[in-house]
Amino acid sequence: MTAAFKTVAVVGKSDAASIPALELLSATLRRRGVRILMDPRTAAGAKTKPDEVFPAEQLPDKVDLAIVVGGDGTLIGCARLMAPHGIPLVGVNLGRLGFLTDIQADRIGPSIDSIFDGEYSRENRTLLEGTVTRGGKKISTTVAMNDIVVGRGSADSMIEFSVNVDGEFIYTLRGDGLIVSTPTGSTAYALSAGGPILHPALNAVALVPISPHTLSNRPVAIRGDSRIEIMLLRGDGAKANFDVQSHEILQQGDIVSVVAAAKPAVLLHPPNYRYFSMLRNKLHWNERNT
Repeated sequence: MTAAFKTVAVVGKSDAASIPALELLSATLRRRGVRILMDPRTAAGAKTKPDEVFPAEQLPDKVDLAIVVGGDGTLIGCARLMAPHGIPLVGVNLGRLGFLTDIQADRIGPSIDSIFDGEYSRENRTLLEGTVTRGGKKISTTVAMNDIVVGRGSADSMIEFSVNVDGEFIYTLRGDGLIVSTPTGSTAYALSAGGPILHPALNAVALVPISPHTLSNRPVAIRGDSRIEIMLLRGDGAKANFDVQSHEILQQGDIVSVVAAAKPAVLLHPPNYRYFSMLRNKLHWNERNT
């Protein structure tokens, strides 16, 4: 079965390292008669120019598929734009780890051909929607694919905050902050802070304290449809951070509410993709020291 992708957004960095991959990708898409759109930053770094250039925020309304050339951060930024419109994404890895961008640069041609021939697996990844409320009024609402972090930011000392889940008081915590992580984000900052790895198919989120003052405060996994409310009790300079791509400076009494976003990000993987195989490779499991 041939996939019905007629118009594709190609999104990537404009640095020299991405040029060969962009050229190979463009040649593969041209060979298949696909219309290529780019945002201005990507187009500036591409030798082969696209059919049209649009601001990044306009691309989701004009394409059937987005192909991201870069690292996980680039894909996450694109996913935040594409997910509300149901546009699937494919990732080409030019980064270091690449938990999400699973096509290697030297496999662009065969992998993209397989996907356009309909030989791919489709995977939904939960996104979070975070809302900052101050004095009963909404200040901002942002989506995140990896995590929403309430942290001490520029504060010199620990912050203090309370956590409620579905209206039930869980705890008051002093520490450097709290990570609310999706299964996708469980291999990112949350993992570094001692959180669990959550399989992407799980309907769950992880609450991972960052350097808690009370060592008995441990990471906990909860239902993915839960509503989490974090109230800042103390901590000048604290902030809410969304995928390290946007943030909101918090004031005492602010509430950061976190729920699952209405629509997931949709990833398309080439035929040889296996989640645990990827983890073994990226996390160097089952290696022996000699």
